[in-house]
Amino acid sequence: MKALLSKAPGGPETLTLEELPDPAPGKGEVLVAVKACSINYPDVLIIEDKYQFRPQRPFAPGSEISGAVAAVGEGVSGWAVGDRVIATTGHGGLAEQVVVPADRLYRLPENRSFEEGAALLLTYATTIHALLDRGKLVEGQTLLVLGAAGGVGLAAVELGKAFGARVVAAVSSEEKAAAARDAGADATLVYPRAPFDKDQSKALAGQFKEAVGPEGAHVIYDPVGGDYAEPALRSIAWEGRYLVVGFPAGIPKLPLNLTLLKSCDVCGVFWGAFAARDPKANQDHVERLFRLWSEGRIAPKVTEVFAFADGGDAIAKMAARKAIGKLVVRVAE
Repeated sequence: MKALLSKAPGGPETLTLEELPDPAPGKGEVLVAVKACSINYPDVLIIEDKYQFRPQRPFAPGSEISGAVAAVGEGVSGWAVGDRVIATTGHGGLAEQVVVPADRLYRLPENRSFEEGAALLLTYATTIHALLDRGKLVEGQTLLVLGAAGGVGLAAVELGKAFGARVVAAVSSEEKAAAARDAGADATLVYPRAPFDKDQSKALAGQFKEAVGPEGAHVIYDPVGGDYAEPALRSIAWEGRYLVVGFPAGIPKLPLNLTLLKSCDVCGVFWGAFAARDPKANQDHVERLFRLWSEGRIAPKVTEVFAFADGGDAIAKMAARKAIGKLVVRVAE
């Protein structure tokens, strides 16, 4: 089989398309013929050895796939060759075949494309866990979403509206603001590019406060970090919840006196660990996502599809923070 391999730490330009032996499923595992693989920010980090996990090289990046069952291992029931599936893999998705534990597979509806399927799980499962379990978001509250035009950002906009929140979407361009409005955002603001000096940070805090209203944001969803974090935190409501999701703009240092003054919580969101520790709760979330998907209340926004050989270009676009919605690599027809 072919795979897009990371053989040494580096950027997307270091990836090479090479032949590997075909894998075989073991006990409790399924072999999936990959059709599509979506790109997420961890793919940028993992090939540079900057992610929480460092797979043994050579490895293929790609943590979210769709495809068809090619073979089932010993003890596997409920799955047959040819079944359409989606799964999260951690890494290995940018390959023609990947072995997945059977209990991590989900059935892809017949009326959904492989590209759509590859774009669902990671962003929406992360976000539903963030908003409900960590953010305790309830109907009528205000949700501020940073990076609101990216994959997880648009998922937060859609899910926030599905759960009855007023959603304020913060983005870095008018084009991204339009995408957030199309996803249902009630209000948008366009922030400048970091880094910020003290006056610029204060001005951005003022923008956030004006956008969320006098009560403040009850939940802040932050997949951006960096210099955007402190101004956003200054707009939080009394006893609000600040959700730490990711750091493409850098790891921020928050002044903890703000948490005292607002009696607010800063909450980490680590969906992978949550899913491993509480698979039943995660399964319930995913089932709810499939219902919302079937009702048309959420819909993965795939904005660009790349050829398999150009998978590195998709990762480069993600690294440059130019993506709107989801970028997907078509591995096979």
